[in-house]
Amino acid sequence: MTINTTHNCTEPQSNWIFVGVYSMVFMVGLILNLTALVVFFCYTKLWSHTTVYMINLAIADLLLVLTLPLRIYYHLGMHGLSQVLCEGVGLVLLVNMYGSIFLLTCMCFDRCVAVCFPMSCRVREGRKKAPLVCLGVWGLTIGASLPIYISKRSKASKEIQVDRCFGSFPVYATQTTAVASTLTVGFGIPLVVMLVCSWALIHAITRSAVAQTDLINSGKIQRMIATSLVIFLACFLPYHGTLALLYVHREAVPCSLLSVYHYSLMVACLNAILDPLAYYFTTETFRRKVDMDAMTRMFPLNSQNSEGNNSRAPVNT
Repeated sequence: MTINTTHNCTEPQSNWIFVGVYSMVFMVGLILNLTALVVFFCYTKLWSHTTVYMINLAIADLLLVLTLPLRIYYHLGMHGLSQVLCEGVGLVLLVNMYGSIFLLTCMCFDRCVAVCFPMSCRVREGRKKAPLVCLGVWGLTIGASLPIYISKRSKASKEIQVDRCFGSFPVYATQTTAVASTLTVGFGIPLVVMLVCSWALIHAITRSAVAQTDLINSGKIQRMIATSLVIFLACFLPYHGTLALLYVHREAVPCSLLSVYHYSLMVACLNAILDPLAYYFTTETFRRKVDMDAMTRMFPLNSQNSEGNNSRAPVNT
């Protein structure tokens, strides 16, 4: 089945797969990312460069999961949501998704140069600019998305449309400018950077003299790097691959391809709960702070055991 316009595909609004997955991502992502932010802000006195990226990543993931209740409401079969509201929430989701992609890339690059060039003064000075880099990421994601949305929204308001909220064709995401920038700057370049940096990290670790001793577990570090890369690919490759196919077939889009697009977007949202597991909770200091501080404050009966352990240390990379 194909369509000649962007609104002729009809599919059931109620979908319990979307309801279940989005509900799980919302609840788990909310808990994990709020926990990360509480630990970073309340139990960490000194922030490392990676911690700055982690905080911004947690904020981006948190903002993403906060858009999901409206999607859950829609897929429960509820009506009354305006198309403008749906498009606005969808825009917020995409902005924060690409914010996460760029921040993950920055974290990977930061760790790579820190390991590969530990004695370089230029690298040390460059790493201190992490707050400015994060500010640039937010400016890039918001600044690149809003103009396309506003211009196309203004044009669409003059045309007769059928409002289908989150079940509609991704008009803004499939514009030529948007697709070109998304597939190159938004995904292609970050993917290449992460692949190169991951290879360089593994290469540096395996060739390190320290790795030949028992001081570090190089195998564990390699598994962590590989896991982070697999999560990145599993979450974002299906979405961007489907987006490219939608653009190629934009004149006559198969309804099945449109359904695949919505499922791939759902898979991309899983990144909001995988990021904390892969980054925040894999740092030893973070786990120690959660175990010894946050948990004892949640359960006051054990507070006597933690009175002597009130030192605050930066979250290590």
